[in-house]
Amino acid sequence: MAPRTIYNEEHEAFRDTARRFFETEIAPYHEKWAEQQHLDRGLWNKAGELGLLCATMPEQYGGSGVDRLYSAILMEEQAYALDSASGFALHSDIVANYILNFGNEDQKSTWLPKMATGEVVGAIAMTEPGTGSDLQGIRTTAVADGDDYIVNGSKIFITNGYLCDMAVVAVKTGNSEKGAQNISLLIMDAKAPGFTKGKPLKKVGMHGQDTCELFFDNVRVPKSNLLGMEGMGFIMLMKELAWERLMVGLMSQAAAEAVFAHTVQYTKDRKAFGKPIGAFQNTRFKLAELRTKIDIGRTYADRCMELQVQNALSVEAAAAAKYWLSDMVNQIVDECVQLHGGYGFMMEYPVARAYVDNRAHRIYAGTNEIMKELISRTL
Repeated sequence: MAPRTIYNEEHEAFRDTARRFFETEIAPYHEKWAEQQHLDRGLWNKAGELGLLCATMPEQYGGSGVDRLYSAILMEEQAYALDSASGFALHSDIVANYILNFGNEDQKSTWLPKMATGEVVGAIAMTEPGTGSDLQGIRTTAVADGDDYIVNGSKIFITNGYLCDMAVVAVKTGNSEKGAQNISLLIMDAKAPGFTKGKPLKKVGMHGQDTCELFFDNVRVPKSNLLGMEGMGFIMLMKELAWERLMVGLMSQAAAEAVFAHTVQYTKDRKAFGKPIGAFQNTRFKLAELRTKIDIGRTYADRCMELQVQNALSVEAAAAAKYWLSDMVNQIVDECVQLHGGYGFMMEYPVARAYVDNRAHRIYAGTNEIMKELISRTL
């Protein structure tokens, strides 16, 4: 209802490319991805050929040097296609950013061009079985040994983990009483001896997304693979988490819009008691409520993106976007399932897949309870 103003013609041209890719290469095969629990590896190379990976990276590192509105478009088109399988956004807008923002020239020139082409799939490994949102409590250790670190430990719930060729891994390099000062980030080659991957995890939803455990058994990592400085990992993680949380909000918003569009069409096509169910007042009023809530969410999401492009997005604003929009998409999808009736519970219908796929938005990138805690600290 409120027209969008944040995109220009060049942005929309990129959107056309992204939309065709998701509509032709991803969406028709969701059952295949769900069965094998990951995308075909070659799709990463196709995405790279089309310029869909690492677009915001500087041209010298294989990107296009564009602003993060292009990243937002990619995430929106993924969500509009109701695709929960691809991990392109994490690869391009989280992993690549850690290397660009905190890596040295050798690290950037080694990894970023390969990430832009899809030759290398990147993952970020923070969460551990016993830590959840408590990053300061990680137990994976990196012990100095000459010119290397010896890494031991494990990570869980790692997106892109099964197919990853490289992972940025949060490790413990010290024993200070202040846990944050013990954390460092290492770039780890997945081919290194002792680096192993578990089978893709069986999740409630997002069945096609490549998610697994990573295990490190005396993995020898060159000290030259340290990102930034030793003990600065927690600070680096905090600097990127606001963008990661807004990303969750953006995907939640677009998913809500997609599910709503499917539901409006369903209520026009489905008949009961001799007329479309969309003709009943309860349906019309419910759709009006959902449309209004979605438009309010869109206004806030776009404003946050404007601030992000200006490097002015606050931690609390990103937290608010993440928690409110991820709550909202779950409310929207639940109501849309109800409007579908029994068919809303059948996995062949997009609304049913969305019902299980979007629940995780309230958990990862910091639970919504953590988001509220961050906001409350600013009051």
